[in-house]
Amino acid sequence: MLTLDLTNAPRWHDLAPGVRVQLRPLTTALMVATRSDAAVEAVSEEASDEERAVAFAKALARRAVLAWEGIGDADGKPIDPNPEAIDALLDIWPIFEAFQLTYVSKGLLLEQEKNSSALSPNGPSAGASGTATPAKLRAKAARRG
Repeated sequence: MLTLDLTNAPRWHDLAPGVRVQLRPLTTALMVATRSDAAVEAVSEEASDEERAVAFAKALARRAVLAWEGIGDADGKPIDPNPEAIDALLDIWPIFEAFQLTYVSKGLLLEQEKNSSALSPNGPSAGASGTATPAKLRAKAARRG
């Protein structure tokens, strides 16, 4: 069952021990705005899927991050989110992966659900019916030469 969260309130997401970010809900408006972000559109057509994913994730995070905890500058002083800091945060591989898993993939689950088939009751052919009619005659053997 699809459950609707009618509050649309920001939520905190843990990305690493001691690091959490407050993010806007992943709405259609947010995704559409991110798709038309200048940084996303600037990615060359020859870019790999991975390069596109990084550009999209950074653009999405710049729009979605409202606050964070456990993130500081080189001197260890806490800093507020800003575009450069958000990009630097997502350049850290475990943080990028956590962002993708806890935030982006949750929004894409519905997309996956509509593109999959239901499982068969017991194995790949259970419940399947034959579509081909049986052959009337045996096929001739190939000629040897």
